[in-house]
Amino acid sequence: MKKPCCLLVAVFWSYWVAGAALAAGPLAGRPAYFELKVYHLKTARQEALVDSFLQHQYVPRLHAAGVATIGVFRPIGNDTAADKRIYVFTPYGSLSQWEKVSQQTASQLLAAGGPYENAPHTAPAYSRLETHLLKAFPDMTVLLAPKLTTPKAERVYELRSYEGASEKIFRNKVQMFNAGGEIKLFDRLGFNGIFYGEVLFGAKMPNLMYLTSFANMPAREAHWQAFGADPEWKRLSALPEYQNNVSHIDITFLRPADYSDL
Repeated sequence: MKKPCCLLVAVFWSYWVAGAALAAGPLAGRPAYFELKVYHLKTARQEALVDSFLQHQYVPRLHAAGVATIGVFRPIGNDTAADKRIYVFTPYGSLSQWEKVSQQTASQLLAAGGPYENAPHTAPAYSRLETHLLKAFPDMTVLLAPKLTTPKAERVYELRSYEGASEKIFRNKVQMFNAGGEIKLFDRLGFNGIFYGEVLFGAKMPNLMYLTSFANMPAREAHWQAFGADPEWKRLSALPEYQNNVSHIDITFLRPADYSDL
Protein backbone atom coordinates (compact mmCIF):
# COMPACT_ATOMS: atom_id res chain seq x y z
CA MET A 1 0.00 0.00 0.00
CA LYS A 2 1.33 3.43 -0.96
CA LYS A 3 2.19 5.91 1.80
CA PRO A 4 -0.13 8.97 1.97
CA CYS A 5 2.63 11.33 0.84
CA CYS A 6 3.49 9.13 -2.14
CA LEU A 7 -0.17 8.83 -3.03
CA LEU A 8 -0.58 12.58 -2.86
CA VAL A 9 2.44 13.09 -5.09
CA ALA A 10 1.12 10.52 -7.59
CA VAL A 11 -2.29 12.20 -7.72
CA PHE A 12 -0.71 15.63 -8.13
CA TRP A 13 1.56 14.32 -10.89
CA SER A 14 -1.34 12.76 -12.80
CA TYR A 15 -3.31 16.01 -12.66
CA TRP A 16 -0.24 18.00 -13.74
CA VAL A 17 0.39 15.71 -16.73
CA ALA A 18 -3.27 15.84 -17.75
CA GLY A 19 -3.31 19.61 -17.44
CA ALA A 20 -0.11 19.96 -19.44
CA ALA A 21 -1.49 17.71 -22.15
CA LEU A 22 -4.65 19.79 -22.37
CA ALA A 23 -2.69 23.01 -22.44
CA ALA A 24 -0.46 21.68 -25.20
CA GLY A 25 -3.36 20.19 -27.13
CA PRO A 26 -3.98 22.90 -29.73
CA LEU A 27 -0.27 23.50 -30.41
CA ALA A 28 0.67 19.80 -30.31
CA GLY A 29 -1.24 19.27 -33.53
CA ARG A 30 -0.02 22.49 -35.13
CA PRO A 31 1.99 21.83 -38.28
CA ALA A 32 5.22 23.79 -38.68
CA TYR A 33 5.78 23.14 -42.39
CA PHE A 34 3.72 22.26 -45.45
CA GLU A 35 4.50 20.59 -48.72
CA LEU A 36 2.34 21.57 -51.68
CA LYS A 37 2.76 19.41 -54.77
CA VAL A 38 1.19 20.35 -58.09
CA TYR A 39 0.91 17.68 -60.76
CA HIS A 40 0.61 19.13 -64.27
CA LEU A 41 -1.21 16.76 -66.63
CA LYS A 42 -1.96 16.83 -70.34
CA THR A 43 -4.34 13.90 -70.79
CA ALA A 44 -7.24 12.17 -69.07
CA ARG A 45 -5.04 9.05 -68.88
CA GLN A 46 -2.42 10.91 -66.87
CA GLU A 47 -5.05 12.39 -64.60
CA ALA A 48 -6.58 8.96 -63.90
CA LEU A 49 -3.12 7.42 -63.32
CA VAL A 50 -2.02 10.09 -60.82
CA ASP A 51 -5.40 10.10 -59.10
CA SER A 52 -5.30 6.31 -58.60
CA PHE A 53 -1.72 6.52 -57.31
CA LEU A 54 -2.61 9.21 -54.79
CA GLN A 55 -5.77 7.52 -53.55
CA HIS A 56 -4.55 3.94 -53.29
CA GLN A 57 -0.82 4.30 -52.64
CA TYR A 58 0.51 7.73 -51.74
CA VAL A 59 -2.09 9.00 -49.24
CA PRO A 60 -2.39 5.62 -47.43
CA ARG A 61 1.43 5.49 -47.07
CA LEU A 62 1.47 8.96 -45.55
CA HIS A 63 -1.36 8.03 -43.19
CA ALA A 64 0.60 4.96 -42.10
CA ALA A 65 3.62 7.21 -41.45
CA GLY A 66 1.56 9.33 -39.05
CA VAL A 67 0.55 12.20 -41.35
CA ALA A 68 -3.18 12.33 -40.71
CA THR A 69 -4.53 15.35 -42.58
CA ILE A 70 -3.78 15.44 -46.30
CA GLY A 71 -5.61 17.56 -48.85
CA VAL A 72 -6.04 16.55 -52.48
CA PHE A 73 -7.67 19.09 -54.80
CA ARG A 74 -8.42 19.85 -58.44
CA PRO A 75 -9.02 23.30 -59.92
CA ILE A 76 -12.64 24.07 -60.75
CA GLY A 77 -12.97 23.57 -64.51
CA ASN A 78 -10.04 21.14 -64.51
CA ASP A 79 -11.79 18.74 -66.93
CA THR A 80 -11.70 21.23 -69.80
CA ALA A 81 -8.30 22.78 -69.06
CA ALA A 82 -5.34 22.23 -71.37
CA ASP A 83 -3.07 22.08 -68.31
CA LYS A 84 -4.91 19.77 -65.91
CA ARG A 85 -3.66 19.90 -62.34
CA ILE A 86 -3.89 18.00 -59.07
CA TYR A 87 -2.79 19.70 -55.84
CA VAL A 88 -1.56 17.66 -52.87
CA PHE A 89 -1.19 19.45 -49.52
CA THR A 90 0.71 17.68 -46.72
CA PRO A 91 1.44 19.15 -43.26
CA TYR A 92 4.52 18.25 -41.20
CA GLY A 93 5.48 18.93 -37.61
CA SER A 94 9.13 19.58 -38.45
CA LEU A 95 11.64 19.59 -41.27
CA SER A 96 13.10 16.34 -39.95
CA GLN A 97 9.67 14.70 -40.16
CA TRP A 98 9.24 15.97 -43.72
CA GLU A 99 12.64 14.60 -44.72
CA LYS A 100 12.15 11.24 -43.00
CA VAL A 101 8.60 10.62 -44.23
CA SER A 102 9.41 11.79 -47.77
CA GLN A 103 12.40 9.47 -48.06
CA GLN A 104 10.63 6.48 -46.51
CA THR A 105 7.50 6.95 -48.60
CA ALA A 106 9.50 7.30 -51.82
CA SER A 107 11.49 4.14 -51.06
CA GLN A 108 8.37 2.13 -50.17
CA LEU A 109 6.48 3.23 -53.25
CA LEU A 110 9.39 2.50 -55.57
CA ALA A 111 9.79 -0.95 -54.03
CA ALA A 112 6.08 -1.69 -54.32
CA GLY A 113 5.96 -0.54 -57.93
CA GLY A 114 2.87 0.12 -60.01
CA PRO A 115 1.68 1.87 -63.17
CA TYR A 116 2.62 5.29 -61.79
CA GLU A 117 6.13 4.35 -60.62
CA ASN A 118 6.85 2.27 -63.70
CA ALA A 119 5.46 4.66 -66.30
CA PRO A 120 7.85 4.67 -69.30
CA HIS A 121 9.42 7.83 -70.69
CA THR A 122 7.26 7.44 -73.79
CA ALA A 123 4.10 7.62 -71.69
CA PRO A 124 4.94 9.53 -68.49
CA ALA A 125 2.52 9.80 -65.58
CA TYR A 126 2.59 13.62 -65.70
CA SER A 127 4.05 16.44 -67.78
CA ARG A 128 5.60 18.24 -64.79
CA LEU A 129 5.69 18.01 -61.00
CA GLU A 130 5.98 21.27 -59.07
CA THR A 131 6.80 21.29 -55.33
CA HIS A 132 6.54 24.14 -52.81
CA LEU A 133 7.82 24.00 -49.24
CA LEU A 134 6.13 26.41 -46.84
CA LYS A 135 6.59 27.45 -43.23
CA ALA A 136 3.44 28.05 -41.19
CA PHE A 137 2.79 31.61 -40.06
CA PRO A 138 3.15 32.15 -36.28
CA ASP A 139 -0.51 33.15 -35.91
CA MET A 140 -1.73 29.95 -37.59
CA THR A 141 -2.35 27.97 -34.41
CA VAL A 142 -3.99 24.78 -35.69
CA LEU A 143 -4.83 22.78 -38.81
CA LEU A 144 -8.45 21.68 -38.95
CA ALA A 145 -10.79 20.29 -41.58
CA PRO A 146 -13.28 23.01 -42.54
CA LYS A 147 -16.67 23.09 -40.82
CA LEU A 148 -18.69 22.68 -43.99
CA THR A 149 -21.84 20.58 -44.41
CA THR A 150 -22.29 20.89 -48.16
CA PRO A 151 -21.22 17.99 -50.43
CA LYS A 152 -17.57 18.10 -51.49
CA ALA A 153 -18.65 18.60 -55.10
CA GLU A 154 -20.14 21.99 -54.14
CA ARG A 155 -17.38 23.30 -51.88
CA VAL A 156 -14.97 25.98 -52.99
CA TYR A 157 -11.40 26.17 -51.73
CA GLU A 158 -9.56 29.36 -52.59
CA LEU A 159 -5.78 29.16 -52.89
CA ARG A 160 -4.12 32.56 -52.94
CA SER A 161 -0.50 33.34 -53.74
CA TYR A 162 0.89 36.79 -52.88
CA GLU A 163 4.25 37.91 -54.24
CA GLY A 164 6.27 40.84 -52.98
CA ALA A 165 8.36 43.30 -54.98
CA SER A 166 11.34 42.72 -52.66
CA GLU A 167 12.23 40.67 -49.60
CA LYS A 168 11.70 43.68 -47.33
CA ILE A 169 8.29 44.49 -48.80
CA PHE A 170 7.30 40.81 -48.63
CA ARG A 171 8.18 40.73 -44.90
CA ASN A 172 5.84 43.66 -44.42
CA LYS A 173 2.91 41.64 -45.85
CA VAL A 174 3.83 38.65 -43.67
CA GLN A 175 3.76 40.98 -40.65
CA MET A 176 0.33 42.25 -41.75
CA PHE A 177 -1.03 38.69 -41.65
CA ASN A 178 0.39 37.99 -38.19
CA ALA A 179 1.02 41.00 -35.93
CA GLY A 180 -1.29 43.12 -38.07
CA GLY A 181 -4.21 40.78 -37.37
CA GLU A 182 -5.23 39.70 -40.88
CA ILE A 183 -5.38 36.00 -39.90
CA LYS A 184 -7.51 36.83 -36.88
CA LEU A 185 -9.85 38.77 -39.14
CA PHE A 186 -10.24 35.78 -41.47
CA ASP A 187 -11.00 33.59 -38.45
CA ARG A 188 -13.55 36.01 -37.02
CA LEU A 189 -15.40 36.23 -40.34
CA GLY A 190 -15.59 32.44 -40.74
CA PHE A 191 -13.33 31.93 -43.74
CA ASN A 192 -12.49 28.35 -42.65
CA GLY A 193 -8.78 28.91 -43.20
CA ILE A 194 -6.84 25.72 -43.89
CA PHE A 195 -3.31 27.14 -43.87
CA TYR A 196 -1.33 30.37 -43.97
CA GLY A 197 2.36 30.14 -44.76
CA GLU A 198 5.52 31.57 -46.21
CA VAL A 199 6.93 29.82 -49.27
CA LEU A 200 10.52 28.79 -48.50
CA PHE A 201 11.21 27.11 -51.83
CA GLY A 202 9.11 27.55 -54.94
CA ALA A 203 8.89 29.03 -58.41
CA LYS A 204 7.66 32.52 -57.47
CA MET A 205 9.64 34.26 -54.78
CA PRO A 206 9.28 36.00 -52.39
CA ASN A 207 5.85 34.52 -51.90
CA LEU A 208 3.23 33.57 -49.34
CA MET A 209 0.22 31.30 -49.79
CA TYR A 210 -2.98 30.65 -47.92
CA LEU A 211 -6.05 28.46 -48.43
CA THR A 212 -9.59 29.27 -47.31
CA SER A 213 -12.77 27.24 -47.84
CA PHE A 214 -16.47 27.91 -48.39
CA ALA A 215 -19.72 25.98 -48.68
CA ASN A 216 -20.14 27.08 -52.30
CA MET A 217 -19.31 29.98 -54.62
CA PRO A 218 -22.15 32.28 -53.38
CA ALA A 219 -20.85 31.77 -49.82
CA ARG A 220 -17.37 32.67 -51.01
CA GLU A 221 -18.65 35.90 -52.59
CA ALA A 222 -20.58 36.80 -49.43
CA HIS A 223 -17.55 36.23 -47.20
CA TRP A 224 -15.28 38.44 -49.29
CA GLN A 225 -17.94 41.15 -49.43
CA ALA A 226 -18.12 41.09 -45.64
CA PHE A 227 -14.33 41.17 -45.44
CA GLY A 228 -14.06 44.24 -47.65
CA ALA A 229 -16.73 46.06 -45.63
CA ASP A 230 -15.36 45.14 -42.21
CA PRO A 231 -14.19 48.19 -40.19
CA GLU A 232 -11.11 46.35 -38.95
CA TRP A 233 -9.99 45.56 -42.51
CA LYS A 234 -10.63 49.15 -43.59
CA ARG A 235 -8.50 50.38 -40.69
CA LEU A 236 -5.72 47.82 -41.29
CA SER A 237 -5.54 48.28 -45.06
CA ALA A 238 -5.41 52.07 -44.69
CA LEU A 239 -2.35 52.09 -42.41
CA PRO A 240 0.61 53.79 -44.15
CA GLU A 241 3.03 51.02 -43.17
CA TYR A 242 1.03 48.39 -45.07
CA GLN A 243 0.71 50.08 -48.44
CA ASN A 244 1.87 48.48 -51.72
CA ASN A 245 3.15 45.30 -50.07
CA VAL A 246 1.81 42.88 -52.72
CA SER A 247 3.10 43.02 -56.29
CA HIS A 248 1.17 40.09 -57.79
CA ILE A 249 -1.75 37.85 -56.74
CA ASP A 250 -2.70 34.45 -58.16
CA ILE A 251 -6.10 32.99 -57.20
CA THR A 252 -7.03 29.37 -57.88
CA PHE A 253 -10.42 27.89 -57.05
CA LEU A 254 -10.24 24.24 -56.03
CA ARG A 255 -12.53 21.34 -55.17
CA PRO A 256 -11.49 18.45 -52.89
CA ALA A 257 -11.15 14.90 -54.12
CA ASP A 258 -13.54 12.37 -52.56
CA TYR A 259 -10.65 10.86 -50.58
CA SER A 260 -9.23 14.23 -49.43
CA ASP A 261 -8.95 14.66 -45.64
CA LEU A 262 -9.66 18.38 -45.97
